[in-house]
Amino acid sequence: MADKPIRADKATAVAELTEQFRGAGATVLTEYRGLTVAQLTQLRRSLGQETTYTVAKNTLAKRAATDAGIAGLDELFTGPTALTFVSGDVVEAAKGLRDFAKANPKLVIKGGVFEGRAISAAEVTKLADLESREVLLAKLAGAMKGNLSKAAALFQAPLSKTARLAAALQDKREKEGAEQA
Repeated sequence: MADKPIRADKATAVAELTEQFRGAGATVLTEYRGLTVAQLTQLRRSLGQETTYTVAKNTLAKRAATDAGIAGLDELFTGPTALTFVSGDVVEAAKGLRDFAKANPKLVIKGGVFEGRAISAAEVTKLADLESREVLLAKLAGAMKGNLSKAAALFQAPLSKTARLAAALQDKREKEGAEQA
């Protein structure tokens, strides 16, 4: 009888983790061995409100990942594991983890899940090296504006050539008229 409440708690924990796996745009697994509670609190605050940093038992997290339909993470569930569930900007969360890991070498990024597939720690670092969404959108808008300006100049060229030709013909007629008089 003493096992039933524990099993119910575990089932509830697995169900919560499964929902977090399904609802997150990305999940990053980290090892937090040696970090203090104050450092973990600082990390949680630095990740923002759209990112959840959760310490979980490996067996429960592994089962939740399987229930959520995520494969390829089994080898990452070793040692003390914390899950970073990202529902906002994945690049910003990856940058936050990378920067915190640089300042606190005890935080080790193991890998994660992005767009439904498992990624390595190196791929998480590559995500962190990307520019933010706003910067990329600004660059795209700038490139599009430049191309539109080129197109406008291209469409305007025949009109300006016609205008210059008409002006040259008028000048030529005026010269011919002056020579005859």
